[in-house]
Amino acid sequence: MSCSRVKAGFFILFVAMVSVFAGCVATQNISQPSEMEAPEPIADNSGEYMCPYTSDGVMCEWTDKAVNASMGSTIGKTAGAYAGAKALEQVPFLGGFLGGMAGDAIGREMAIQASGGWEYIKETSDLSFNNLEEMAVYMYVNHSTHEHYQAVLKATGEIYPDFNKVYTSALVSASSP
Repeated sequence: MSCSRVKAGFFILFVAMVSVFAGCVATQNISQPSEMEAPEPIADNSGEYMCPYTSDGVMCEWTDKAVNASMGSTIGKTAGAYAGAKALEQVPFLGGFLGGMAGDAIGREMAIQASGGWEYIKETSDLSFNNLEEMAVYMYVNHSTHEHYQAVLKATGEIYPDFNKVYTSALVSASSP
């Protein structure tokens, strides 16, 4: 069997696997917001995670600042990744990995500062949650039809990077009967 036939076979197998995986992802149904029940938020800022919306249904002041200054964390992540790679360029994978971690931390700190600082975030929040999954479902059910929702999601993910990791799975779980 020639090398090109083997490569073609692997390519076809790869495309088939990607198609199956894409189909699995596409079948994760997320219910419409009106079909879901929103978790009850903590009615103050005593929770671990500050909700980007107020109890009146508008963006918190810190969220508005974060949306307007969302470039900060991207710049921080890029700078951190570059610094880590340069510091450990003899070990490329480890340097990139540590640079990425440093970039995430720097990006988060820059996003917090761009939002007015942690005290300002707490001060201007009147709703909070003790876990990101409940906050994700609450936001989706109550605010996903608002015109700035995507920007608020991005800003929330910059303040709480793990929010990006749990958002979709929280909505899928909440959609399950």
